[in-house]
Amino acid sequence: MKLPIKKVVEGLLELQKTGESATILGIGPMSKNCLQATLELSHDDDYPVMFIASRNQVDADELGGGYVNGWNQFTFVEAVKEVAEKIDYKGLYYICRDHGGPWQRDQERNDHLPLEEAMEKGKQSYIADIESGFDLLMIDPTKDPFEVGKVMPLDAVLERTVDLIEFCENERKARNFPEIGYEVGTEETNGGLTSTETYETFINRLKEELGKRNLPMPTFIVGQTGTLTRKTEQVGTFNFKNAYDLAQMAKQYGVGLKEHNGDYLDDVTLLEHIPSQITATNVAPQYGTEETRAYLNLAALEEKLVQNGLITDKSNTREVLLKHAILSERWRKWMIGEQKNLTVNEIMQDAQLSAEILDIAGHYTFNDDAVKDEIEKMYANLRKFNVDGKRYVIDHIKRPIRDYAECYNLKGVTTRIKNIINNKETVLY
Repeated sequence: MKLPIKKVVEGLLELQKTGESATILGIGPMSKNCLQATLELSHDDDYPVMFIASRNQVDADELGGGYVNGWNQFTFVEAVKEVAEKIDYKGLYYICRDHGGPWQRDQERNDHLPLEEAMEKGKQSYIADIESGFDLLMIDPTKDPFEVGKVMPLDAVLERTVDLIEFCENERKARNFPEIGYEVGTEETNGGLTSTETYETFINRLKEELGKRNLPMPTFIVGQTGTLTRKTEQVGTFNFKNAYDLAQMAKQYGVGLKEHNGDYLDDVTLLEHIPSQITATNVAPQYGTEETRAYLNLAALEEKLVQNGLITDKSNTREVLLKHAILSERWRKWMIGEQKNLTVNEIMQDAQLSAEILDIAGHYTFNDDAVKDEIEKMYANLRKFNVDGKRYVIDHIKRPIRDYAECYNLKGVTTRIKNIINNKETVLY
């Protein structure tokens, strides 16, 4: 039987006492290639992984589905299972809801749905999460289209968080499903730092309110450590002291500190995560960008073969990826300043900006039929010259994951956690 994710986090907190500390990765499931790259590394190096799907990426069909492979919760869970079976995976992976709750789909926020309707859709999404077998649910009521530019009042965040945890627990128990973990946060994760005072106040009040309703404490509490992703860069500044203080505070309550916006961090910052005792980090757009870059590298090779007269019927992989990335307009959330408001025509007339948009937003188009057709055509062309394009893409995605895993001391963590848990159970027995 698989270890519940809460047990894994308890094991990580125990490891911190022994000098064997580690930070586990929450990985945005940008494609089936990304799933395979992640599971291969997890299998080979013996560490647990979390797949963190936002509602935009994976959601119920009746709520609009997701842009990643058109997955709903059930087809997403099945896809991970298929990849795991394909590579004979023997490790621990966890299916996690990232940013669940009201207004967490872009469309719902843009439509300014009333609170009651937004909460109802958030609950509908959680029910599908639970029924499909998710291991961890992020309860995130920190977005509000009627409070643009403002920090949500802590009282409102707390009340909605507890109400949603109670709803999910009632739905889980009604189905007689095993326990699941919860992830919560004090504020919208948009950069900056979470103050230790706010964090402690939130944890204390959360514990009190959950206790009144006989509800479990969360597995993770998100704290902002200064990281922030924009375009294809880390534009924030990691604050070691703040991270360390938040981690110590969370640990007092048996909870792990979770960091978001962990993309594109340099090695020094990654190495700081072990002594700062951050329990987990979320990384998502970086892996989508790396997959896009892998396709562009293959397209450049294909072009070389054309120039040398070896291929006559070339795919249009780069051109189609570029066009669909710009038309998706999903790049707007990652842009800075006035660039967010540029029109599609303005982008298309600027070659340099178009290339930048492709780097940022190519992964939003991987499920578009025209894009898939061109990639398959490119793969077929390259196979004739003994180049396995798909294998190259998977291995390319592995590179940044491996960098993080090395700095986060992840090798052998699954075995280390199991040993700690077994030893504790033996002592208790």
